Amino acid sequence: MKFGLFGVNMRPCVTPEAIAAVARAAESAGFESMWGGEHLALADPQTPASPIPPRVEFVDLVAAIAFAGAHTRTLRFATGILLITLRNPVILAKQAASLDALTGGRFMLGVGIGNLAFEFAAVGAPFDHKGRRAEEAIAAMRALWAGERAGFRGRWSSFAAVRAEPRPRARMPIVWGGKSTYAFDRAARSGDGWFGYALDLDATQRCIEGLRAACAKIGRPPGEIEISVTPKAELDRDLARRYADLGVARLVLPPRGRDSAEALRAIAAAERQLIGRV
Repeated sequence: MKFGLFGVNMRPCVTPEAIAAVARAAESAGFESMWGGEHLALADPQTPASPIPPRVEFVDLVAAIAFAGAHTRTLRFATGILLITLRNPVILAKQAASLDALTGGRFMLGVGIGNLAFEFAAVGAPFDHKGRRAEEAIAAMRALWAGERAGFRGRWSSFAAVRAEPRPRARMPIVWGGKSTYAFDRAARSGDGWFGYALDLDATQRCIEGLRAACAKIGRPPGEIEISVTPKAELDRDLARRYADLGVARLVLPPRGRDSAEALRAIAAAERQLIGRV
């Protein structure tokens, strides 16, 4: 079992001092990776469709990972998840490849399609065909990463004879989010991993069954998709083993602590109770 830590870009990791301290502590404690989520805009006042209060602070996810990467040596980083449908794929390909270069190959790109219409409106992105646009964006990005004179022709993205440097030193891992049948199908078709946030054992089992069914439809071995989950309940060794028995490869612990001191204590507790024992 691998252990990750969520919250590279949200409280308490919203200052340079806190991001550096928490990332270094996670690496020292034996965490394998650090993850972060995002919203580019929040509704104010909060709407029923938005699960997050408007005063929640998100540091830009790409910037936070680049900064944390400079303060660590072995810790991996992942976007879990980044809203690919709010971005131009050529720009995102540049950002992701740059993170790969700046972290020495320690970056995984986790993506999702988003579901808040006001957020799409805020950045001027269309709200329709999100799943298809997301998969096309991944294909366009892979084309940019693959060759020196890259070309791609799709419904929403097209380019020819372009070069975008840097390129990832190895295959960029793509981790899909989402808990629908369509999300599982996307992960089976073009993903190297799948990430689910705040899932109990029953929900995790349902999602893994959905992923296995999606893989079966296209003849892909389900073991090729690495499953990462943030557990809903507080984690102990027994519960971690039960997630592992379901097929979970990585448990990404939720953020703990209102400030960096509390976060550091939570990391130390996790090192004592979990790391290296499951």
